[in-house]
Amino acid sequence: MDHPENTLPSSERRKRAREARDAFPPMGVYAIRAGDRVVVAASRNVHGAINRAQFELRLGTHRDAELQSRWNHDGPAGFSFDVLELVKEREDAAFDYAAELQVLEQLHREELAGAGGTP
Repeated sequence: MDHPENTLPSSERRKRAREARDAFPPMGVYAIRAGDRVVVAASRNVHGAINRAQFELRLGTHRDAELQSRWNHDGPAGFSFDVLELVKEREDAAFDYAAELQVLEQLHREELAGAGGTP
């Protein structure tokens, strides 16, 4: 069965590829929850970062030994992966997205710590 993308004219495929390449990336802050353990992090590609964490956990190569141990014991059912906040695209080309991500990450860590979580 042909995929719908395969039936598009090549000019339309090129146009869609260019639009995808030029699209604003989903930057933001995410949380990985495993029981009472919460890891908060920021990324310039939040969905890619979550995908990477899930992949590393499945492979048994995640850099956070405690999370890996919990994954090995509880499996994926004991985990949740949540996008906490996405950064909006700004008009200003000189806007410092890295600094914005740092501030948002810190705010979410403090918020979770105040709510009894362990970021």
